[in-house]
Amino acid sequence: MILIVIGLLIGSYLLGSIPNGYLICRLKKVDIRKIGSGNIGATNVYRALGFKWAAAAGLLDVLKGAIPTLVAVQILESEILFLVVGMAAVAGHNWSVFMGFQGGRGVATTGGVVLVLMPWISLFVLLVWAVIVKLTRFVSLGSITAAVVFPILAGIFEPLPYFVFTIIFAAAIIFQHRPNIKRLLAGEENKV
Repeated sequence: MILIVIGLLIGSYLLGSIPNGYLICRLKKVDIRKIGSGNIGATNVYRALGFKWAAAAGLLDVLKGAIPTLVAVQILESEILFLVVGMAAVAGHNWSVFMGFQGGRGVATTGGVVLVLMPWISLFVLLVWAVIVKLTRFVSLGSITAAVVFPILAGIFEPLPYFVFTIIFAAAIIFQHRPNIKRLLAGEENKV
């Protein structure tokens, strides 16, 4: 069983490390790291290539979190291990071995983990994100707000291990948004 868990963690990290946004842009001869925020996530793919390619990158990033978490749910028995496997995918996305331990913000990949483990909360958090983005046109602000709401909802509706891990997921998202927070405070953040 320990070998299965180790294999799942390594596989989850490696799947999470696949830089979908970067690869999609490379197919179109665009270096996404030199556009907009320089981030490899779906929002910056949108700036570089438009909605269709951004949607593809976002969906692939969601699947990076959902697939290993779903596999963990099918073959493991511990809720904590489900969450740890999901966290490995998010860690891969944020600190990709294929990108020199650089990566995205972890929002979509975290969304994939949450979609599998807490589907109703994921839908509500997505709604919060969408409303903030619609009102402000700042994807980063929507993501940060959703990250703050996420553990509050988990604390109310989910068991303690999920609540603790949502705090970790939220902290990672906010930590990865440090450059965005600086630009928001300086009035220099890019709008969608």
